Amino acid sequence: MNIISWNVNGLRAVSRKGFHEWIDVASPDVLCVQETKLSEDKLAPELREIAPYKSHFSFADRKGYSGVAIYSKSAPVSVETTLSFSGFDDEGRHQFADFGDFILANIYFPNGRMSKERLDYKLAYYEAFLEYAKSIRSQGRNLVVCGDVNTAHREIDLARPKENSKVSGFLPVEREWMDKFLDSGFVDTFRMFDDSPEKYSWWSQRARARERNVGWRLDYFFVNEEFAPKVTRASIVTDVIGSDHCPVEIELDI
Repeated sequence: MNIISWNVNGLRAVSRKGFHEWIDVASPDVLCVQETKLSEDKLAPELREIAPYKSHFSFADRKGYSGVAIYSKSAPVSVETTLSFSGFDDEGRHQFADFGDFILANIYFPNGRMSKERLDYKLAYYEAFLEYAKSIRSQGRNLVVCGDVNTAHREIDLARPKENSKVSGFLPVEREWMDKFLDSGFVDTFRMFDDSPEKYSWWSQRARARERNVGWRLDYFFVNEEFAPKVTRASIVTDVIGSDHCPVEIELDI
């Protein structure tokens, strides 16, 4: 089973840059999309219905903001858009799809760069999600987590760690949360297969950053430790353009 995750930075925008043609070629079993920037009344039929996929969307209350979507060839048992009782459901940042063998969490984690209030919101969201992830694992269910985490975990995960050590996205407190998340029984799937530097999934749109590969690894797939042996491949698909992020993917032996 192949699952791809991609922050498209606007689903309508990327649809004008070869999105449908790319899906036809890539043909993932499941595609998770973040930052759709859509409200339901602006969702065109050609984006809701992409054969042979079933689609599910979560929209932010604020129009043209945030949003996530799942396209899957096989319909999940259920799709939830509520993160426990956390009060974080109004920004359309999460979906939890039950595929039987595992629950797939498609998440667009908050960005903390705009203000101290948004950083506090991001950290509170992290904690709410951690409690959710731990509860799923404690039930004996497998959990696959994908999306834009908006934090580079280690120095190897961005081109200029020293220059960004005081920037949200690489703050010690954000990186410590990622440590805590992994220590609670989850695995960064990409690093199961590749521990080399200069592997990034996001580049600033300024100063030819992507061309020069001055980037950050902000997009991840995590699985619980018990499910990790089912992951046979994980990669970053850097040749796909259309967004300031590129897709990431995993292959599952199920």
